[in-house]
Amino acid sequence: MSRKPLRLATWNVEWFNALFDDAGRLLEDSRPAHRHGVTRGDQLAAIAIVMTAMDADGMMIIEAPDTNGKRHSVTALENFATKYGLRCRRAVTGFKSETEQEISFMFDSDRLAARHDPQGEPRFDGTFRYDLDDDGIAEPIRPSKPPLELAVTADGTELRLIGVHVKSKAPHGARHAAEATRISIENRRKQLAECHWLRERVAGHLTVGDDLLVMGDFNDGPGLDAFERLFGHSGVEVVMGIGCPPAEQLYDPHADMALRSRLQPTTARFWNNDQERYFEALLDFIMVSPGLRARAPRWRIWHPLNDPQCRGVPELHDALLTASDHFPVTLDLPL
Repeated sequence: MSRKPLRLATWNVEWFNALFDDAGRLLEDSRPAHRHGVTRGDQLAAIAIVMTAMDADGMMIIEAPDTNGKRHSVTALENFATKYGLRCRRAVTGFKSETEQEISFMFDSDRLAARHDPQGEPRFDGTFRYDLDDDGIAEPIRPSKPPLELAVTADGTELRLIGVHVKSKAPHGARHAAEATRISIENRRKQLAECHWLRERVAGHLTVGDDLLVMGDFNDGPGLDAFERLFGHSGVEVVMGIGCPPAEQLYDPHADMALRSRLQPTTARFWNNDQERYFEALLDFIMVSPGLRARAPRWRIWHPLNDPQCRGVPELHDALLTASDHFPVTLDLPL
């Protein structure tokens, strides 16, 4: 009897780090979370409800709890899994982030094995050189959130996973419009440089025939902003290898829809103070190599307003809105 498809997920959990103390203990109380209008206890419970409903075999957690001299992402996540009885009760993380946002992977050790397995030269904890401003001089690039490279084995199938949280393009700290434009362009160049680095790693895996998934928050997408016209393409297109031969491309149906149509799904929902309303964007992806695409996997965005199954379950609908400003993306992969 064949087993059910392997379900993998990616989810950016906003301010997850702020829900734990330095010992990795859960802060289940009525004090305000860093997420606006939500208590720490309510956010923790909402995250658990969503993870339980997803029932994934492995979850790439973006903005996972911090790892530093006092804190450890794995400890916090495994404590969280134990508290709420989650099937994904084991966790693994990679190179430390310069921010309070790690990329970590939670998984069901009865279904799969996962280990941090960095590749390439330079590794993602090193320095990549890329000409950001077309002056003929390659500048050093270091990711603030190094991608997480995993070797995963499930049902005898070997997979390569790369968890991604690419630098934001937002002009934080700008004092006026001209400065905001300058910072946005600088950030866009750095964001694209990180994506070119990722593309090099992707190309290496595809060349040797690895079954590869690249998953996470790109803070970017086809047609997302005006700066894409300035540079000619998005970081998502760079990593996917748009324009390369089919055997050298990654595939995500939501990115493909955004490239081909004015209609596109969304994975994140943000409040805009100036406009006093919510805006949505497609930022989160699970890209697969050609061999995995041939297995006919199924993607799903767990959007509380746009997915009928999420909208039709009040507890899940409310938990998705409470837990984070991003919504999970899952992939069901036949093995």
